[in-house]
Amino acid sequence: MRYFPWFLSGLPLTLGLLLLWALPAVGQSDVAQAKAWIEAGKHLDRIEKDTWRELLTEDEFDILWEKGTERAFTGELLDNKRDGVYVTVGCRIPVFDSRHKYKSGTGWPSFWDVLDKDNIRLEDDYTWYGVRRVEVVSSCGEHLGHVFEDGPDPTGLRYCINSLALDFVPREEWEAQQQMGKKGP
Repeated sequence: MRYFPWFLSGLPLTLGLLLLWALPAVGQSDVAQAKAWIEAGKHLDRIEKDTWRELLTEDEFDILWEKGTERAFTGELLDNKRDGVYVTVGCRIPVFDSRHKYKSGTGWPSFWDVLDKDNIRLEDDYTWYGVRRVEVVSSCGEHLGHVFEDGPDPTGLRYCINSLALDFVPREEWEAQQQMGKKGP
């Protein structure tokens, strides 16, 4: 019969408990660091998908990082008529102005122009039965929706955007934040 040294008998259990205790702390520091980067508007590309999964709701994560789409006519911002700025729900990047919003009848918030062209990228998307569409992506990589060439003047564009990809900031609040030098809400 082989004997196991008594002082090692509790080691696996102790290590397991220590790891269980330490792992959530690592995740919490990642989330805290990500929140600081979002607030500063820096290093957004360093935020891992697992951290985004903790910061966002399941539906927000699906839309922003898995290129999902919310059901038409279900978004909270579809009928929003207040004056202000729309920022991405994750990275908090200002992407649309309420002055560019219009009722397209498609079931998603629609805009005829972007707030700042440097804050979005347009990418070819062939995921819908091989048909070419143009995906709207924030400058930090969040999928927002698609743009189509059937919008009103003066651009002729319709940025068809998921409500869950955006947060609305009233104009007074937005302007006060800009005066204080703050990037976003």
